[in-house]
Amino acid sequence: MIHSMTGFAVQTRDLGQVSLNLELRSVNSRYLDLFFRIGDELRQAEPALRELITGRLTRGKVECRLNLHTNGAAPRNLALNAGLLDQLREAQARVRASLPEASPLSVSEVLRWPGMLADDGIGFDELQPALLEMARAALDEFVATRRREGEKLAAMITERLVRMRELVALAQPRVPEIVADYQERLSARLREAVASLDEDRIRQEVALFAQRIDVAEELSRLTAHLEEVARILKAGGAAGKRLDFLMQELNREANTLASKSAATDITGVAMEMKVLIEQMREQVQNIE
Repeated sequence: MIHSMTGFAVQTRDLGQVSLNLELRSVNSRYLDLFFRIGDELRQAEPALRELITGRLTRGKVECRLNLHTNGAAPRNLALNAGLLDQLREAQARVRASLPEASPLSVSEVLRWPGMLADDGIGFDELQPALLEMARAALDEFVATRRREGEKLAAMITERLVRMRELVALAQPRVPEIVADYQERLSARLREAVASLDEDRIRQEVALFAQRIDVAEELSRLTAHLEEVARILKAGGAAGKRLDFLMQELNREANTLASKSAATDITGVAMEMKVLIEQMREQVQNIE
């Protein structure tokens, strides 16, 4: 299946006290470029997210946004650090035994003591399983959107392939007739211009020029390239770079066809081909 490089997905998980939000979006790029926007509290998740994304995608400029939100309505319980409190009590008793005039610790001082208060907030280790599950679900959704977009791109390219095959089929029967007609007209003009010129020399010049205007080889290569494009679209996978190369080859053959054409109808065929190739090339730029 052909995949586009344009995609979007978002996933949210409500974990009671906090909620996780993950957003993926991408546009076309020659390579796989990853950009992460993650809060400091979840920065540890970046290596795992990078591994998941690179395992599923091969091209595209991908932006990953991961946020942690505190749910204000969720109740949170504060707890004293019992061990630290015992240590403070013992330390205060020793100090006051040596310095009886020393003031005892106040409640506010105890509560502000570093590490004294703990809450029931969720640590990263507890968040990680839910985060990874959410990331896999987001990637599934993300890849599905790129696949649906890729199907549309493949359909548009296939439509233009059909028309190009029609144009090749229209031009091929005309090639022998165009070459013969041009040979006859060129021979007549040469005889009129140089009545004394050797007949064998005339035939040689006519044959040489006829080779230059014979477009059968270009039409044959166009047919081969069109078949290869159709085969790649059917095979699917990461096909963007191969299709881009084939668009260049098709355009080269169409240019040669136009430059060698000695008939207006073949020139028209070449011009229409160039338009179709450009339309396909624009779509190919978005294929992974």
